[in-house]
Amino acid sequence: MTVTSTSDLFLRHRLKIVEDLWACVLQEECGQELVDLLNQLRELCSPDGQAPSFLESEVLRVVERLDLNEAIRAARAFALYFQLINIVEQHYEQRDQQQQYRASRDTASSAAVEQSKTIAGYPGSHGESSTPLGRLEADLLEKSLQDPEARREMGTFHWLFPKLRSLNVPPQHVQNLIKQLDIRLVFTAHPTEIVRHTIRDKQRRIARILRQLDQVEDRLTAQGLPAASWEAEVLREQLTEEIRLWWRTDELHQFKPTVLDEVDYTLHYFQEVLFDAIPQLYQRFKQALHASFPTMEPPSNNFCKFGSWVGSDRDGNPSVTPQITWQTACYQRGMVIEKYIQSVHRLKDLLSLSLHWSDVLPELLESLEQDQLQMPVVYDQLAIRYRQEPYRLKLSYIQKRLENTRDRNAIINNSDCLRGDAPDSNPNTIYASGAAFLAELRLIERSLTETGLSCRDLETLICQVEIYGFTLAHLDVRQESTRHSDTIGEIVDYLQLLAKPYNELTEYERTLWLTTELQTRRPLIPTELNFSAKTREAVETFRMVRRLQQEFGTDICNTYVISMSHEVSDLLEVLLLAKEAGLYDPATGTSALHVVPLFETVEDLLKAPSVLKHLFELPLYRAVLAGGYAQLEAQAPSLQEVMLGYSDSNKDSGFLSSSWEIHKAQQALQTVAEQYDVSLRIFHGRGGSVGRGGGPAYEAILAQPGRSVNGRIKITEQGEVLASKYSLPELALYNLETVTTAVIQGSLLRTGFDDIQPWHEIMEELAARSRSHYRALIYEQPDFLDFFLQVTPIEEISQLQISSRPARRGGGKKDLSGLRAIPWVFSWTQSRFLLPAWYGMGTALNDFLVEEPEEHLKLLRYFYFKWQFFKMAISKVEMTLSKVDLQIAGHYVHELAKPEDKARLEPVFEQISNEYHLTREMVLAITGHKRLLDGDPDLQRSVQLRNGTIVPLGFLQVSLLKRLRQHNTEAVTGVVRSRYSKGELLRGALLTINGIAAGMRNTG
Repeated sequence: MTVTSTSDLFLRHRLKIVEDLWACVLQEECGQELVDLLNQLRELCSPDGQAPSFLESEVLRVVERLDLNEAIRAARAFALYFQLINIVEQHYEQRDQQQQYRASRDTASSAAVEQSKTIAGYPGSHGESSTPLGRLEADLLEKSLQDPEARREMGTFHWLFPKLRSLNVPPQHVQNLIKQLDIRLVFTAHPTEIVRHTIRDKQRRIARILRQLDQVEDRLTAQGLPAASWEAEVLREQLTEEIRLWWRTDELHQFKPTVLDEVDYTLHYFQEVLFDAIPQLYQRFKQALHASFPTMEPPSNNFCKFGSWVGSDRDGNPSVTPQITWQTACYQRGMVIEKYIQSVHRLKDLLSLSLHWSDVLPELLESLEQDQLQMPVVYDQLAIRYRQEPYRLKLSYIQKRLENTRDRNAIINNSDCLRGDAPDSNPNTIYASGAAFLAELRLIERSLTETGLSCRDLETLICQVEIYGFTLAHLDVRQESTRHSDTIGEIVDYLQLLAKPYNELTEYERTLWLTTELQTRRPLIPTELNFSAKTREAVETFRMVRRLQQEFGTDICNTYVISMSHEVSDLLEVLLLAKEAGLYDPATGTSALHVVPLFETVEDLLKAPSVLKHLFELPLYRAVLAGGYAQLEAQAPSLQEVMLGYSDSNKDSGFLSSSWEIHKAQQALQTVAEQYDVSLRIFHGRGGSVGRGGGPAYEAILAQPGRSVNGRIKITEQGEVLASKYSLPELALYNLETVTTAVIQGSLLRTGFDDIQPWHEIMEELAARSRSHYRALIYEQPDFLDFFLQVTPIEEISQLQISSRPARRGGGKKDLSGLRAIPWVFSWTQSRFLLPAWYGMGTALNDFLVEEPEEHLKLLRYFYFKWQFFKMAISKVEMTLSKVDLQIAGHYVHELAKPEDKARLEPVFEQISNEYHLTREMVLAITGHKRLLDGDPDLQRSVQLRNGTIVPLGFLQVSLLKRLRQHNTEAVTGVVRSRYSKGELLRGALLTINGIAAGMRNTG
């Protein structure tokens, strides 16, 4: 059954309501003059974006004559407009997904009866499938490209399991994959979330009011009554009030956030949405699975888990100290225990069963006797009140233990993480771990089940405890590789253990020394750290991890990611520092810390398989992976996690080359792992924008080489992506469902196209040409750096108070090597170039077509329809090109380039412009579309919805940037002619950055 999406009429209706209220608030707050100005600016731009060239001078004239206050009001008004339509569109998407889910569930339920009749004779149920799954999966891809409705259905559980059944996938294959399903989503605090927490709260309130308005209008429509009513009018008044309060709220962060501010912001998504959403995800999975495979076992409750870098990622962020990581872990535990206390309180109200009317397991009564001895105060207070209500009494003991655990956690939050001075507590009155709490809940569940009862709220709480425990999210530590080599170098040189300085050793010499040192039992590092601050911090980080594991259990923090990994020694150095902290035992070969290399540059991606091979050749390292020497002898399963960085490889070599090198690296790493009988988990370091590996997760996972997924995946969720995916419950559920579906689909339905060597050779050629053309501009064009610094707002972006981490590595040197990938992409997005996400691809494709125009075009079209990797690459570039506006980008060049530099910078713009037009031509030729995004009308509508209004905001930004930079120049000469202060001008420029980020729905 195909479900028709919620009509665009509904979306337009909602947009009209919000836009009218926006204009009404602005008129009341600022007067009709502002509304007229905004309308004038919008009318001077076409609905598709771009001001017609003959009107550009008119737009410029209007913008340039505005005084600063008028320009700021206009910028704020446009920013508010984009934020409001983003809310409406998210609300529309959530409503659409809810309707889609209900319809697909009903369809699956009606089909379940027929399926259950034939389950015994199900084709393929007793052996291998004879159906060519690869070809069928490729056909699915082609159908989805040609049919938007088919694409909308894909990615859900109720689509997936009937599809697996219809393709005769052997049930045993499905069951085995479900058993090992392991999905990990890791939240990071990368500085791309530009919207204040305060504003996000207002957005949620507006979304709630829109939901209430839906319910009122749907009810009236169902009754055949006009949609207008006093209830709808009251809700519109509430919307007006929220918009007015928002208008009077400052959009800019008032101060640079601390790391703990970022922790608080990230945990907000767990508190508001994810804590309750994950059990629903499990229920959806179970229901859809049993509709197609009634006898199959569902996955464990915690098949989808969460991790976090917020408060533990110290790569380039000196603000993340051992104490901060300790407080982050305490913060997470405190929040999740508070949620459990609320749930237990609700269960006390619900489980009012009396011994007069219901039996209870003797095991439960025995536990109550034990509780009485251990917590007599609770017994004295409640025994009479609950003398016939054993569940309520048991839950009272549980609640008190939770409260005691919470109170103890609050005390140790402020203790020194390295001293271990936790307060003494009676172990019988607290929970040492989530497992102890879970055991008591399981006891209640068993008692209910044995007496013929069930409790959905209890099942939900058990599910939450299995997923979140007392840790909420696993903390991954990350640090850059040279910090470890410098640390060991300083210690070894101080102790004079080597004939020459450690950092002067060859890789062979380092590996040999490290391997030997890892097998010794004597300590290397003295207790008193008479070393530099950086060395002390590095050593104390490992000691803090040891304390974390002692207090919270190993699950809280057992992964150490090494950024800029180059060699085997990078991993062995971390293992040696872990040994010194008591995390690695050389006698048994066991390690409580998993060492994860992060390969980021193209050069490192090429070397990664060799690094892994040499690691697997080391017996001590293989023992670590297996869980110790004894486990290695017993041939226990081994797992190696490897992280691949999208951002730096893209910045290094361009989008196509980066994507292909990561794709190849996964295949090569999987081959090495299989040779040594090691399981591999790929950790994808994806950003929000295409230039940093972003894009729809469903398509991205399907584009991975099939053997590299195999039921497990780990992905970063960064910056503004958190708000777009997890701010509303249904959006969060939809995202989690599509990720899970993609992992199963990509593992079971492999096309085999990734293994066709001639295709590899063609992609190798395309990637090399793309990389060469990209680097010729970025790293070899002598005027490019000046172009970038002058015509994009990179310097102003660096002054946004949106992150605790600096924008540049290693100080403030203004070169590309030290600039982080996030502000790099952010700057190009603001100025509408979006260059990192497409540059070089047009030339590569065109050069290939020129060789054999007709045959090669047919081949590339075949790739597009049959090969998921190539389709993903083209689709991402197509989406990005639809947001590029060369006319407004050219305006940045013309207005912001210094007069004395224009002659040498304009050819750079011309070079970029030529590549854009060529890339656009190639993409349209391959897709067969007349316009960009013709194959995805929903996305096309979303982009067009913003393009028209965002143009005047770009003109406003250029005007304010020009004034700010003139002020800075005048300040250097000592003659300031501006009537505005630098602070006022900077504030105006930053407000336009806010607005454009909202309009583009992307930052970095």
